[in-house]
Order: sequence, then C-alpha cells, then structure tokens
Amino acid sequence: MILEALNYAATWPLTTPGHRPFIRYSVNLWSRAGRCAADWREHEENSKAAILEAMGKLRQRRTAVVLGSGLLRDVPIAALSRAFDTVVLVDLVHLASVRMWLASKGLKDVRLIERDLSGYDALAAGGEPDPLGFLRQVPYLDFVVSANLLSQIGIGARKRLEREMEGRMPQDTLPRLIRAHLDGLAGLPAPTCLLTDIAYELIDRTGHLHERIDLLHGVAVPPHGAEWDWPVVPLGEENRDYRIVHKVIAA
Repeated sequence: MILEALNYAATWPLTTPGHRPFIRYSVNLWSRAGRCAADWREHEENSKAAILEAMGKLRQRRTAVVLGSGLLRDVPIAALSRAFDTVVLVDLVHLASVRMWLASKGLKDVRLIERDLSGYDALAAGGEPDPLGFLRQVPYLDFVVSANLLSQIGIGARKRLEREMEGRMPQDTLPRLIRAHLDGLAGLPAPTCLLTDIAYELIDRTGHLHERIDLLHGVAVPPHGAEWDWPVVPLGEENRDYRIVHKVIAA
C-alpha cells in the first residue's frame, strides 16, 4: 500500500485536474499488474509481438502514436523509440512510475499527451464522436497503435452513464463510442495495429463458464490475425473459486 500511495501522490501534480479522478484506477492497475505478472506475461508478450509484426511492414518510420499507452507493459516502447523519430503516448493518466521508467531508459524521443479518447463528451453535447480526429493533424504520422484500449472505452462510459440523468445520453451510447474508435482508426492516413479484449468470461476452478459478456457491445469484431486469452483476474486474486479471462485479438 505504501508504494501505491507514493505513486498516487507523485502522479497527482503531474496530472491535469480533470483527469485526476482516474489516477486511482491507474494505480490499482499498476498494483495488480505487479501481483499478476506471471499470469499476464503471455498476454503482454503477444501484444508486443503483434505491434512489432505490424511495425515490420511499414515503409516509413517517422512518427508513431500509441493510444492507451497505460503502463507500457504491453507496448515494445524501446523498439518503437529506436525505430521512429518520435513516439507519442496518449492516455488519460501517465503514472509517475511510468514517467520515471521512461526517464531511466533515456528515451528522449517519447512524448506524453493526456487526452480522453472516448468521445463521450462530444456525444453528450449532441455531436458525433470523432475521438481520433486529432490524429489527422499529426505531421509525418506513419503508425498508430490502439493498445488494449477499446473495451476500456465501453467500461468507462458505462460507469459515467450510471451517474447521468435518464434520457441525457443516447440509448446506443456504448456501441456508438466503440464504433467511433474503430471508424477513427480505419479513417487514418497511416497503418494501424488494434489490440483489444472483446469478451469477459467468469470461470470457476473446474473450468465451467458461468458468465460471458461482450465487451464490444454488439459491434462486430474486426477481422484479425491473432487471438488469445488474458487471465486478467487469476484464481485467488479476487476470489479463490473464480477467475476472469478476457478474449483478446490483434488486428
């Protein structure tokens, strides 16, 4: 708990006020990632391999953008830094621990941007969400990675909807935000790599599936070349009798 508190406190002044409520979630994720490192390793390595494979097909390597960069455990940031002139990491929160790690590695071509990538506010204002529109203004953009972010857009939006007045948001808010992200990627003038979990499964210790939730909220799963399981919550992490597994794809 002491390390978590220190990370939280150090991140607070580095984060814009509007994004500070999300620091706790990022710190909790950082803590769980440390406890579950062995169980998450295969997922993280698969994610890195998918990014490197997509990167290997590029003709130019000037600017790369990673959306939902998070803890960087699933992003081959050192390889991206070596390959590109500039690497831009975009997320709601960049933890102090992540900033310190980047500084210790001397990755001077890495830039950090705080940004809400959900499109929720635009939809709430009655507009059409275009959460990735800002990328069309990035000069020399040659590669964009959406790093295990898409399902989090739905999860975060659902929590916000629970606090909204009834009728303020469209009934199809969640699929519209998911679709806006996918459409935004498809409309970019640069190659992309999409990593996303598409389903949540609650499984008991005998292997029996008790619950399965569509994390894309009815939006069609994009064509993809790889898929794997991510044991997000192993047995004993939250409950000794159940584990939570996410289905992940790379497209």
